[in-house]
Amino acid sequence: MRIIEAARKKLRLEEDKIYVNLDKYGNMSSASIPVAIDEAYKKSLFKKGDIVLLVAFGAGLTWGSALLRWNKWEV
Repeated sequence: MRIIEAARKKLRLEEDKIYVNLDKYGNMSSASIPVAIDEAYKKSLFKKGDIVLLVAFGAGLTWGSALLRWNKWEV
């Protein structure tokens, strides 16, 4: 959670712009992002055209990120 909070502050994002489920599942390694996307989608937190930043941190200095525009049509 410290890493997430530090990144949020560095990016100057409001707390409500970050989706976190660590309290529910803990660190799920490679499943963390897909599970978080699924939960956020089911809670209708995304709308068409939103820009979504995905960031993951691993052991040592391992990290990855992707920036995407949400284009899922709502049914």
